[in-house]
Amino acid sequence: MAQTLANTERPVREWLAPLAAQAQTGSTREELDRLERHVAAGGRITQEEALFLHAKADLLTLGRMATSVRLRKNPDARVTYIVDRNLNPTNVCITDCGFCAFYRTPGHREAYVLSRDEIYKKVEDTVKLGGKQLLMQGGHHPNVLSDFWCELISDINARFDINCHALSAPEIEHFARYEKRPIADVIADLKEAGMGSVPGAGAEILVERVREIIAPKKTTTDDWLEVHRQVHKAGLRSSATMMFGNVETIPERIEHMLRLRDLQDETGGFTAFASWNTQPEGVPQEHLFPRTTTPAEYLRVQSIARIFLDNFDHMQTSYVTQGTKLAQVSLAFGCDDFGGTMLEENVVSAAGCANLESIQHIESLIRNAGYEPLQRNSWYGVSDERFDGETWPRNREEAAHHIGAPETMRAAALASRPTA
Repeated sequence: MAQTLANTERPVREWLAPLAAQAQTGSTREELDRLERHVAAGGRITQEEALFLHAKADLLTLGRMATSVRLRKNPDARVTYIVDRNLNPTNVCITDCGFCAFYRTPGHREAYVLSRDEIYKKVEDTVKLGGKQLLMQGGHHPNVLSDFWCELISDINARFDINCHALSAPEIEHFARYEKRPIADVIADLKEAGMGSVPGAGAEILVERVREIIAPKKTTTDDWLEVHRQVHKAGLRSSATMMFGNVETIPERIEHMLRLRDLQDETGGFTAFASWNTQPEGVPQEHLFPRTTTPAEYLRVQSIARIFLDNFDHMQTSYVTQGTKLAQVSLAFGCDDFGGTMLEENVVSAAGCANLESIQHIESLIRNAGYEPLQRNSWYGVSDERFDGETWPRNREEAAHHIGAPETMRAAALASRPTA
């Protein structure tokens, strides 16, 4: 896939984007037209067709196709976002991912575990600003396990009105392995403590060849998927992600999406998908990774994800990694959600990538792109006082209407849904 430059010892990408002119005539144009009609009619594309689009489609065609899916899923001219904070109670991790500049090993002089008072102050500040979600994750700490997190989530729920969108699949699997008990039991305890939803972090690329290079100690592909399967079976929703632009091939990107699509067919438990490119500057194994992918490649991958993941309702842009202007452009390539305000962010900013923005600026960007900005909750229910419709789902119980939830919970949630 890559060759090495002598002066930098950094891999160089061999793939080049197709020229728009090449997609305007002949058999390529005929196939692109066929796929565009197929997608517009609600059809599902195959892995092979996704690879064809990645290799042959011009960006304008991909944008049209992605927009047709976006409008079928979300016909209103609005883009949502959530007021939230990324809170990392600890940065201690023993998994040593080569792409992560955030973690510190146990005993490192910069390692920390926040005190409860420090955490409560951060939560209080978030709530005062109208925050609706705490995205809480830490490292794979050998001593900070599920009991710590259950107590923390329970305490936060007792003190504040905010959802704990907490813990990645690798963290949950880490707890289960260290505590020698089933993943489902760990999830049950976290849910009992009040955890409302689970982020999609730690997926990177769901292909073992890639994971063995960039994160050999991390949760396997099958285990990542199994954690989310169990999360959905417990009646909780989660999101899904992809970090691309490291050592993966183009077919491996599509394989990642296929694994997510298959699990969504099975459980229906994913709320949204977000992708971003690897931020290689300053990470422990920087020499392994090519230069950051281009904005055009991000739009290509994100639009193909919108087309391929036809059973996902929402696509979230990543302004923290891509910058606000490209995130704004991505709204024309299938994205319908601007992510979170991230009143605090520590992980990607540790790699020198920090694009945190105010609520006012996010709304201005959305309006200037031709959409109405509205605040949402963790389950993608619009919860904006300017919105004159019903908020649904309002909470985790109403959100648990998907296939994987217990039948009684599904029935109750569907019965509570407002009717037109």
